[in-house]
Amino acid sequence: MSNVQLSKTGLKMSELTGVRSIMKDIKETNETDTPRDYVNVSAGNPLVLPEVEALWRKYAHELLEGQEFGEIIGRYGSSQGYEPFIDAIVHWFNVEYGWNLTKHNVLVTPGSQSLYFMAANAFSGPDEEGNQRSLVLPLCPDYTGYGGVVLSKDVLKTYKPTLDIQEKHRFKYRPDIDKLKIDKTVGAVLFSRPCNPSGNLMTEQEVDRIVAMCAEQDVPVIIDSAYAPPFPDMVFTDMTPVWGENVIHCVSLSKVGLPGERIGVAIASEKYIQLLEAFQSNMNIHSSRFGQALAARAIMTGELAEVSTNVIKTFYHKRFLIWESALDRLMPDEVPWHLHVGEGSIFAWMWFKDLPISDAELYVELKQEGMIVVPGSTFFSGLNEPWSHIKECIRISLTASEEELERGVAILAKVIARVYQQAGITTR
Repeated sequence: MSNVQLSKTGLKMSELTGVRSIMKDIKETNETDTPRDYVNVSAGNPLVLPEVEALWRKYAHELLEGQEFGEIIGRYGSSQGYEPFIDAIVHWFNVEYGWNLTKHNVLVTPGSQSLYFMAANAFSGPDEEGNQRSLVLPLCPDYTGYGGVVLSKDVLKTYKPTLDIQEKHRFKYRPDIDKLKIDKTVGAVLFSRPCNPSGNLMTEQEVDRIVAMCAEQDVPVIIDSAYAPPFPDMVFTDMTPVWGENVIHCVSLSKVGLPGERIGVAIASEKYIQLLEAFQSNMNIHSSRFGQALAARAIMTGELAEVSTNVIKTFYHKRFLIWESALDRLMPDEVPWHLHVGEGSIFAWMWFKDLPISDAELYVELKQEGMIVVPGSTFFSGLNEPWSHIKECIRISLTASEEELERGVAILAKVIARVYQQAGITTR
């Protein structure tokens, strides 16, 4: 990029940061002349499960044979989205959760990432008076992509969580809501529930408190529900989505087998939907209608919710339990390792208290032994205060095979024991 004259926005958006830089290293590693059988537990790409693929094949066949096929792919549509899909979303959320939605409460976007980009920049950044309005993450670590959706670095403001040690080798993040400051300098609040990367599930009471605080200042709360019920329903405990007049509830169909179709959904008050639809009209025109047409059919028959709960959730919960069991059997008990409690998503999150090396150095050590992870520090965007914990964590993808997960724990146990022993640390 050195020979290209860029604006401040261009410089910000062309940065290779966070997980993307790690993925670039992984790609280059796999393209070397001496390929190696790595245990790759880095990917955030969902697996193509046979039952899920069969569902979409069936509805794709129906769509291809139907009379509306040419209209769906051959004409532009409304910036708000494909009407039968919007109707399906309205119907399902009203029936399941009693939200009393109308079609005016729904906007379909080209994936949820574009939705966060539009919402973040519609509400945060410099206002008309030149005052900076921040995008607040009330709990970290959180999705690394949030750092990429804001157009300037100083917009993102992140709060440090409290660490709830639940057992000897288990812990959970909790938002420190008493320290959360919501005033006129805040443009919006954003968090994922359940959380990528940790699988943390903020409680309904915690969410209600944050929503109420923001409502007092007329601040929207953007809830990233990419792993939440009703689809893909990758939650391993009880969870009910939260609705409110200042909530922008964000749904993604990427984890139900349609990541290539790029379908995100915003469910919110009409004033927010109108604003975001205008933003989208200028940026994208509209999302893919083909994917929306597939999903509309799967939602209305109830099959999408059924596959989400009985296939997708079950698959990833089993993978988490395999990882957890292997840790308890193979990891050195005297080393202060901690697994975040399994509450949802497609990841496991590890914390190594007082880790003698950085997470980036641990990434290198593990890669040399044949295992590829994601360093945890990439998920603490916007946290400006020093905190050693940031460089003591790694993210594990549960998309690896059962055999790879077992092998990965064996490698991790070997490397972690060596790292602590070399530093002379063997106990808490």
